[in-house]
Amino acid sequence: MLDLKIANGTIVDGTGKPGFAGDVGIRDGRIVAVGTVDEEARETIDASGRIVAPGFIDCHTHYDAQVFWDPTLSPSCYHGVTTVFGGFCGFSIAPLSDTSGDYLKPMLARVEGMPLEVLDKAVPWNWSSFGDFLGKFEGKVGLNAGFFAGHSAIRRYVMGERAVGEKASEADLEAMKTLLGKSLAEGAMGFSTTVSNTHNDGDGNPVPSRWAEHSEIVELASVVKDYEGTGLEVLPDLEFGPGMPELLADVSVAGQRPVNWNVLGVSSRPDAQALVDRRLAVSDFARERGGEVIALAVPVSATAYMNLRSGFLFDAFPGLWPELFRLPVEERMEKFRDPAVRKQMVDDLAKMSPEAPLVRLARLENFIISSVASEENERYVGRITGDIAREEGREPIDVMLDMALVDNLDTVFTPNNNSDNPETFAIRGKVFKDDRTLIGASDAGAHLDLIDTFAFSTGLLQQAVREFGVLTLEEAVHQITGRQATYFGLVERGLLEPGYHADVVVFDKDTVGRGPTKQRYDLPGGSDFRLYADAEGIDHVLVNGVEIVRNGEHTGKLPGTVLRSGKDTKTVALDAMRTTEMA
Repeated sequence: MLDLKIANGTIVDGTGKPGFAGDVGIRDGRIVAVGTVDEEARETIDASGRIVAPGFIDCHTHYDAQVFWDPTLSPSCYHGVTTVFGGFCGFSIAPLSDTSGDYLKPMLARVEGMPLEVLDKAVPWNWSSFGDFLGKFEGKVGLNAGFFAGHSAIRRYVMGERAVGEKASEADLEAMKTLLGKSLAEGAMGFSTTVSNTHNDGDGNPVPSRWAEHSEIVELASVVKDYEGTGLEVLPDLEFGPGMPELLADVSVAGQRPVNWNVLGVSSRPDAQALVDRRLAVSDFARERGGEVIALAVPVSATAYMNLRSGFLFDAFPGLWPELFRLPVEERMEKFRDPAVRKQMVDDLAKMSPEAPLVRLARLENFIISSVASEENERYVGRITGDIAREEGREPIDVMLDMALVDNLDTVFTPNNNSDNPETFAIRGKVFKDDRTLIGASDAGAHLDLIDTFAFSTGLLQQAVREFGVLTLEEAVHQITGRQATYFGLVERGLLEPGYHADVVVFDKDTVGRGPTKQRYDLPGGSDFRLYADAEGIDHVLVNGVEIVRNGEHTGKLPGTVLRSGKDTKTVALDAMRTTEMA
């Protein structure tokens, strides 16, 4: 007898092939039959009028810390996600030395927007090796979860305080390679790093991996080729300046693995297509040299909620801007009061190249006042800085800084850049189908008060499929199930096929989507909020044959598997992604 039968649905199996009417039979956590299923079951889900698909796979999260205080991994679980990968951009929290935790906590608070109080009180920090870390939540997580070993964590473990400010010696590099190899042997999914100028630590200095020479990164990448089922991730500098295409290609060739980079977005700027073409040319460059580089394509418009306290993204502006965010808050506020400093800030922005990735973000007259902390500023909520400046005879920089100073820098500014239009989605549709891309980059678990891309799966189905029609339903499901599984080499996941793990989502194609972004005060300690959006049209989510979400409510069950390289993944050929069809 079956444990569960999902009956009368339209099966979209993850291969990209047309959907078909049928049932899915499940026993002992595995799919045992797809199509006509006559065997009786202890429980039946009637999926009439619904789509039955493989559980969605999120290829880029930062759930490393959240797994300890929210093992359901919300809101991803509600949006049909059944498998997540984390530990990216070099920001894993293992391996851990006796002293590195005290550095990593404020670094993560700064660069990944995880409140320091939450990291300090809700994460135990009581492991050393990568295997110890994975063992802490074995049997205690709601989704299947695998994690990469991060460069900054490894560098800090080996070099201590020297990890910031110094090049690695030959002995340091050998020790890092040994530690990475040990972490991979214990189940780390691969190696990740960043060289992006948006990534600064709790003191405002570049994170440890940014002090590495490119040769160090390539040497560390070479370690993964000796371990089954491992991968690579690099976050490049925003400008894709000299040396970046070479670095990505060299990392892939050295590790003999595809390497993915984060993130390829499509905006409404006039040169959007040209910018996409230039970024994807990096993949062509790598292929010519025997490597494989895959761009993570964000499927939804990211709304950024920025403030001058954390300074994230503001600190990536040129000139004086990053220096200001290295200062303590009180000293920074004093600088913000200085007219000469304000003039310099504006002058520095004026020097930005029209092709710079953040140039549109640097239009200070184009920010919406999203929220304020003081009654004095309430009248500005929902308004645009440029409009306020014109009405009051001030400059946009003065509007922003004066308001922020009243709010002790807690004013939240949102860029007014709407790219949800047919023209932009026409480009996105081509990007999604390009074999040089992988849909993802949700960043779920990070930037809790900054961005709302965590609902990438329902957003894709709502916008790319239903509203703009740039993907068919079958294409979209394939992109976030079977294709993801191919990239990571997942063993028997990503398809609705007999013998595969029963990771399944049942949804209504006519209503699936994401609700509005809101602030949710459910973090440990209760003083901080996270951005959150409910899922719509998701009826059932199963992980390893166990229902975790039913009609928008969590069942409380935690059937997820802690994924380990070589056991739950197999090695991916360098050319595995060069077709959108499953191998």
